[in-house]
Amino acid sequence: MADSTKGFKLILRALRYRNYRLFFGGQSISLVGTWMQQIAINWLVFRLTHSALLLGVVGFTSRIPTFVFAPFAGVFVDRWDRHRLLVTTQVLAMLQAFVLAFLVLSGSVQVWHIIVLSLVLGLVNAFDVPVRQALVVNLIERREDLGNAIALNSSMVNGSRLVGPSIAGFLIATVGEGICFLLNGVSFIAVIISLLAMDLPRQPKKAHGSHPWHELKEGFSYAFGFPPIRSILLLLALVSLMGMPYAVLMPIFAENILKGGPQAFGFLLGATGVGALAGAIFLASRQNVLGLGRIIVMASSVFGIGLVSFSFSRIYSLSLALMAITGFGMMVNMTSSNTVLQTIVEEDKRGRVMSFYTMAFMGMVPFGSLLAGSVAHTIGAPATVLIGGLSCILGSLLFARQLPSLRKMVRPIYVQKGILLEPPSE
Repeated sequence: MADSTKGFKLILRALRYRNYRLFFGGQSISLVGTWMQQIAINWLVFRLTHSALLLGVVGFTSRIPTFVFAPFAGVFVDRWDRHRLLVTTQVLAMLQAFVLAFLVLSGSVQVWHIIVLSLVLGLVNAFDVPVRQALVVNLIERREDLGNAIALNSSMVNGSRLVGPSIAGFLIATVGEGICFLLNGVSFIAVIISLLAMDLPRQPKKAHGSHPWHELKEGFSYAFGFPPIRSILLLLALVSLMGMPYAVLMPIFAENILKGGPQAFGFLLGATGVGALAGAIFLASRQNVLGLGRIIVMASSVFGIGLVSFSFSRIYSLSLALMAITGFGMMVNMTSSNTVLQTIVEEDKRGRVMSFYTMAFMGMVPFGSLLAGSVAHTIGAPATVLIGGLSCILGSLLFARQLPSLRKMVRPIYVQKGILLEPPSE
């Protein structure tokens, strides 16, 4: 009993910090609504159009602003007060959800409305995601708990991924998509209250004599000039481009291939959340960042294998299990990469590096969504998911070949930060 209690405290150790508890609690509520909205948008587009291509188009428009604007957002995340910026993005996202709810509940929604509002949310997320990632380090008092805080963030995201799609599937089947959008708007109130309740020192306004464009180029040279950061970002970009767009094709699998409906759709993505939550808990139980390079290789391989297997499945229960495996690999890969990046990055470039992380992880998804929708329109959804899974496996093998040299470059940083002990000189 003592060992299990100790293990539980180890997993939840970042929650001992008040600001992080407020962040965790508010985001946990809000993200349930976010996942409900994501499921409802995909199903709404599919119900209105029955088009794989338009599913891809909407997925593209919701993420393309992140790809375009996230690098510039990273410059301002390094300049501005992160706490105030996050409050602003949450308010704007809440307004977007309420507008979408009004259009659907009033019966006036059209596909072009969804596309425009997806673009708006994508622009908000271009600032929201990097500032959310960069703020975490300000919410904990001991840097050695950073990896645990990032892993708990992932568990929060995927706990909500487990709950949100299941609720959305039920609500879509009973009262329609509009209620999902309305509840998402209401859920933002929780995170806004939690952010305003935090006791954070005001970040001093930084004097920057250089132009933002110069700072963007400086951040780019730093991130892509250092092979460990570059390799992680490129693997994430590949996985996001080729693997992550499976989600926009889920309505086709649920309705046409597995012969289900909106509830089956919700449960498929809910199963992904089960696996992702398990992956986040697995990472939260680790004591430090050592060995995460091997885990990145393992996770991206598992993600690819899960997609390949899912593409061949025609059995609903088997597909649920494979979605759980896919979710585990996806989340462990993303969170391990995030943890390593946040550990080795220089503090004054954290916002910019996290904006490139956002660009790689989320910004490539619109291109993948558009590509997946177009390819699925031609060769079918299963073959499209198969190609994506094989691409992820290939990327993990290429990353594995570079791993020994990357470890040598990261080692001095770990020694400097006290993560590794300097070997005694002869």
